[in-house]
Amino acid sequence: MERKEEERVCVTGAGGYIVSWAVKLLLSKGYVVHGTVRDPCDEKKNGHLKKLEKASENLLLFKADLFDYEGLYAAIAGCTGVLHVASPVLSDNPSVEQVEPAIKGTRNVLNACLKAKVKKVVVVSSVAAVLLNPCWPKDQPMDENCWSDTEFCKSTKIWYALGKTIAESEALEFATRNELNIVTICLSLAFGPMLQSTLNYSSSFLLSYLKGGREPVSGRDQQLVDVRDFAEVLILLYEKPEAEGRYKCSSYTIRARIWWKN
Repeated sequence: MERKEEERVCVTGAGGYIVSWAVKLLLSKGYVVHGTVRDPCDEKKNGHLKKLEKASENLLLFKADLFDYEGLYAAIAGCTGVLHVASPVLSDNPSVEQVEPAIKGTRNVLNACLKAKVKKVVVVSSVAAVLLNPCWPKDQPMDENCWSDTEFCKSTKIWYALGKTIAESEALEFATRNELNIVTICLSLAFGPMLQSTLNYSSSFLLSYLKGGREPVSGRDQQLVDVRDFAEVLILLYEKPEAEGRYKCSSYTIRARIWWKN
């Protein structure tokens, strides 16, 4: 995709850990960025965005969340492309707070993109939508051709994976049905430096373990990616006209102790 002067790109969840790096990179490349956040006046969560180079002239923050179709449309209108990265995070009521927002939020974003006549959309999914398939042949790598089994996710109550799998599948079906150029990218666990002042999930996850707050579980493979590398990949998928369909992003796979809180 050849970039035009002052091309506008909307990025959902702009204040987040991963998304902030994408915003930084887009600004450095000369894009005008429309970023959706829950509260543009929240300096603790979003103040770092305003300090990015070129932010004063090329960054516009819009108040919107995943359930706010009108707010999303206002942010997306006038943009050539959209990077949909905003996502529900782990919570105390995951069956409600991780499934419905992922699915309905993606629907709202894509419907707004269709109405605004956006040319290309990159939807960020997760390796959680890839790796939970007990029927996948053991001798085949779990690449972008593998999908997590939704019934398995339900039976094991892995709600985050369920929401991501359904949302991504619907996004690709939406692309075919509406002839909208949509690419999906399945992100592995991202680590690296933070631009924001608040601790993100993956960093707090690691910090909690280092402080002795999590019980180790051995023998699991964990796929990792540097957050800066992922930002590069995200924008590469947007800019390359030949990018299509589904991708999986991981820099390393390690067999190590994996930790999470029940």
